[in-house]
Amino acid sequence: MNNMSTQNKEYYAPWEKAYQKFATPFEEFIHRQTTTGILLIGCAIIALIIANSPLLEAYEDFLHLKIGISVGNWRLEHTVHHWINDGLMTIFFFVVGLEIKREILTGDLSSFKNAVLPVIAAIGGMVVPAVLYLLINSDGVGARGWGIPMATDIAFAVGVMALLGSRVPRSLLTFLVALAIVDDLGAVTVIALFYTETINSNFLGAAVLITFMMYMLNLAGIRRPLPYFLFAIALWIAMEGSGVHATIAGIFAAWTIPAYSRYTPREFSNNIRKILDRFDEHDEEGIPLINNPRQTGLAWKISHAYDVGISPLQRLESGLHIPSTYIVIPLFALANAAIPLDGESLVNSLSDPIAIGIIAGLVVGKIIGISGSVLLARQLGIGQLPEGVTSSHIIGASMLAGIGFTMSIFISELAFKWDGDTVVIAKMGILCASLIAGIGGYIWLRWCTPKPD
Repeated sequence: MNNMSTQNKEYYAPWEKAYQKFATPFEEFIHRQTTTGILLIGCAIIALIIANSPLLEAYEDFLHLKIGISVGNWRLEHTVHHWINDGLMTIFFFVVGLEIKREILTGDLSSFKNAVLPVIAAIGGMVVPAVLYLLINSDGVGARGWGIPMATDIAFAVGVMALLGSRVPRSLLTFLVALAIVDDLGAVTVIALFYTETINSNFLGAAVLITFMMYMLNLAGIRRPLPYFLFAIALWIAMEGSGVHATIAGIFAAWTIPAYSRYTPREFSNNIRKILDRFDEHDEEGIPLINNPRQTGLAWKISHAYDVGISPLQRLESGLHIPSTYIVIPLFALANAAIPLDGESLVNSLSDPIAIGIIAGLVVGKIIGISGSVLLARQLGIGQLPEGVTSSHIIGASMLAGIGFTMSIFISELAFKWDGDTVVIAKMGILCASLIAGIGGYIWLRWCTPKPD
């Protein structure tokens, strides 16, 4: 039976109100900045429990299960673990690419005045950790892991800072986000340039051609996502065959997405208002929209106006945020955070130069690199701290930037691709460093910085 409110003439499905009582608090929860960090911690704990339980064998068998796609004589086959790390993570990198493009065009990185300090801080926060790592692992197998401590996990870092609420200035959170986005761009560059073993020029050429064709779609004013989606799949396949890590396709595809709407805000408002006026003119008391073809047609016009009034970049970034944050990254954590935690393994792993180099890079290197570069820039008169932010706040932010979880684990899988034992050691160092950085950054910002007015 249909449920129609007699006062507001609103239609409710039989179970809709009961569902909303559950869905509304859940939607509020998933949009909190702290939720991502909580979910990642939960998935990492589950993976750790599996790794130290009788379920480990079944877990590894599942990750090594091969799944393929075939069309005629062509076949693409990989393990479940590979599909997660190289396939699903492309969605994560696509969202990162959209964030980078938005920040460069309209955000905190769009002006030299606002961008210079986060950029300098990010560079310092990548270079110093890498140097510290190489000082400890100058040769041998471990030398390939120098890119691991360069990364910052934006979700974790922002989540920890969000826990502090009004205890830190809002502008510090903005600074950390801008720094982490530049850091992501640096990590992607490192992956593309230094963790690519062989290059297939034919596939790489096809990837360049596909990217160019996607840019042509942009120039032609194509705003619907379907053409970009189809080309993005082709780009991923080309990248997969080129030797460059396939997830880089997500970054390149994101940079071709149109960033501006067709209308100015004023034109958008006027257009919607005109359609709404006509919509009201055709109103028939008590007649639902589905029975009023004129109003239905005008409602479709409103939908079209919305499609061209909101830029594709904004719609895709908003639409993919939840699947990227609540499906892709948790699956990545579940597939990559399984580490044995018995006493002997812990001692052996954390005393290994690779783990020591990662911990030194993420915990010490980030503080020296970020805080030191910001202090040096200020001494040279380059850039200015955001309003309400002090040097003490920058130290706290640089501690949180040492949380390297997602991207660091991702790079460790590339650096030690054929050495499972070494990957475990690297992951142990990443988890330990991220724990120290997260707790240390929270304590510092909570009790060692001035409270904003």
